[in-house]
Amino acid sequence: MEKHYKLKNILTHLIESVKKQDFLVYFRKISILEISDSHVVFGTVSSFMKDNLQAKFNTLVLEASQKELGKKITSISFLVDSSIDNPSNTNAVDCQEFYKETLKSNKIADKKSRNSVSPIEQKAGAHMRYTLNNFVVGADNQLAFSACEAVSKNPGKSYNPLYIYGDVGLGKTHLLQATGNEILKKYKDKKVAYTTADKFITEYVTAVKKRNVERMREKFREIDVLVIDDVQFLSKKEQTQNELYNIFNLLYDSNKQIIISGDRAPKELTELEPRLRSRFEWGITVDIGKPDFETRLAIIQEKAREKEFMIPQEVAEFIAANVTENVRELEGVLNQMIAEYELTGNTPSLTRIAAKLQKLSFTTDLLGESRSAARLKNTRTIKSYEDILDAVSQHFGIEKEGILGDNRKKEFMIPRQVSMYLLKTKLNYTYERIGNIFNGRNHASVLYSCNKLEKIIKKDKNLLYEVNAIKDGIGI
Repeated sequence: MEKHYKLKNILTHLIESVKKQDFLVYFRKISILEISDSHVVFGTVSSFMKDNLQAKFNTLVLEASQKELGKKITSISFLVDSSIDNPSNTNAVDCQEFYKETLKSNKIADKKSRNSVSPIEQKAGAHMRYTLNNFVVGADNQLAFSACEAVSKNPGKSYNPLYIYGDVGLGKTHLLQATGNEILKKYKDKKVAYTTADKFITEYVTAVKKRNVERMREKFREIDVLVIDDVQFLSKKEQTQNELYNIFNLLYDSNKQIIISGDRAPKELTELEPRLRSRFEWGITVDIGKPDFETRLAIIQEKAREKEFMIPQEVAEFIAANVTENVRELEGVLNQMIAEYELTGNTPSLTRIAAKLQKLSFTTDLLGESRSAARLKNTRTIKSYEDILDAVSQHFGIEKEGILGDNRKKEFMIPRQVSMYLLKTKLNYTYERIGNIFNGRNHASVLYSCNKLEKIIKKDKNLLYEVNAIKDGIGI
């Protein structure tokens, strides 16, 4: 029983330093097999779990063991305990049950209270994993990132308010929370409030019911930085909009920083009050676009690094080439791949990820043709614009130099327009970037070519077929 008692104390220390999800997944069930003068042997349910604990949590488990057993413990190891599921094994602990019990008995110190901050500040620090350092910067989010960086250095002085907009899953929440976290880190005396539009609505409705709206205003008046995510959800909430208008004025007049995100530019949020929309535009408005191939690849590699997961380069490139909509989808595919590895031991491969995308993805492309990711298994990975140019060149039987050149004959114009169109719609390259590839053509010229091809393929089914054939051949 002494081992059981010591193990529980070690686990209590671990809960303080290990994320809840990691604790419940990786520790699951554990025992102490042996305690010697300087070494502890832990038992696990399987060799797979043993390897993961050894690779990912060895240092943390050693530190927790030293807190309980003293610095004399200099090493630990993990072995498979064949009797761990036996009811008579009194040294084993079910970590899921233990976690619940520990929460109930208040053995875990609330991390928020340990920071000695107000309830508002706690919200800003709730997701400390979001930082400006681990935000992957690309061509389509560079301006938004730079604006957030500037605001974090001089809150209330540079770009106030800061309004960031873009589609779902492109990193707005990461940037907002990272900026709040950066301000808290640089300015220990600042109070930062992070909230979503939905939470703001709930807080206001509750304040109205309890007749303490003024108290709510006082709370917001005390903060130095207000961060509001997904402001579009305030649509048709007239009273809540009015309250935000009042709070906005209070903070702005006091030179307090305001950071807002939405899915559209302020002028397009037509269901918000005009006076509120106009205030959102008082500072700087920046957008976040869909990441291009290089940025998607960098995001996958960064997320894998954060999760301490080794992903083969060819698999990372395959995902980046075929999961193109947003960052959230990229991370979702990566998480499923990690889960499969942790549960089955299957290492990532092109075959497995193609099968995974087949199950997860069924999209309609911009040309109106529905296609399943099942086709991806038989296609090659797109790494750069060169791959698209090679595919178009091969399909139409002309040299790449002809596609990139200035010859205005139809046999060159069509392949050139197809190439530009695919670079824009499938690799999310900017018009400027495409222009640079095509010997310095300007933005307007590339835009015209893309629009021209889109109009042609709506009428010319033969050309539409050819474009789809190129896409199928390269897996986009």
